[in-house]
Amino acid sequence: MSDPTPLRPAVPADADALAGLIRLAFSRQTVVTDPLPSALKETAENIARHFAEGGGGVLAEGPAACLLWSETGGGLYIGRVSVHPDARGRGLAKRMLAAAEAEARARNLPRLHLSTRLVLLDNRRLFAACGFVETAEHAHPGYAHPTFVDMEKRLA
Repeated sequence: MSDPTPLRPAVPADADALAGLIRLAFSRQTVVTDPLPSALKETAENIARHFAEGGGGVLAEGPAACLLWSETGGGLYIGRVSVHPDARGRGLAKRMLAAAEAEARARNLPRLHLSTRLVLLDNRRLFAACGFVETAEHAHPGYAHPTFVDMEKRLA
């Protein structure tokens, strides 16, 4: 049974709650990443700026989960997928990704895309289970080896 937690569009007034949830969720990842996630420094000001530049997002009340998106690169880019540690395993991430897909379809965009760390195998499996495929690996500045992967989902 899926979680009954309602989803709703995130709005600029949610910026402080979103920033706090993002920092918490990224601080409790299953694997420590190198370099550390920039999400650990997320601020309400950054989130507000994201909304002012045309980005959007989805929020599960509590806040239990959130993600942000922006129209870029010929599709809807999904970022900061965050689920409160106490709410994990309830299907919230899949439901938010489905909401992002609905948003992309409403905008007549041909794809969803995102990036995730190579070492976060649970995230990669989640995104793959939702129809995303890995398209390219990249290294953060100063790293000689790949540290993250781009993934995309083509929409029919």
